[in-house]
Amino acid sequence: MDWWILIIITLILVGFLLYRMKKPNYLTALTQEEFTKNYRKAQLIDVREEREFKTGHILGARNIPLSQLRMRSGEIRTDKPVYMYDQNGSRSIQAAKLLKKKRGAEDLYMLKGGFKKWTGKIKK
Repeated sequence: MDWWILIIITLILVGFLLYRMKKPNYLTALTQEEFTKNYRKAQLIDVREEREFKTGHILGARNIPLSQLRMRSGEIRTDKPVYMYDQNGSRSIQAAKLLKKKRGAEDLYMLKGGFKKWTGKIKK
């Protein structure tokens, strides 16, 4: 009987994690080629932690870590597109959800595959 409870709890946790990782419709995932076409006309936000940012980042990016985004969301303009990236894509999804909820941001884009797939110029 106890193992049924464990299975149910596990299924609930897996469902919750899958829901949190699902990309919302208002967030557009872009390939590197698509990302590089317009990111200079937008706000380029690196949502990785500061130590990750310091090891290398896309030229022109501002570092607003996901862990600080709730408090610093006012630094992001809602009248300009927001291009975000992290290490592999999962934190950008969370950042987009937060920006939509707190600031009503709608023009949100993320780098598909994140920084680890980036082959363009970086600053160290």
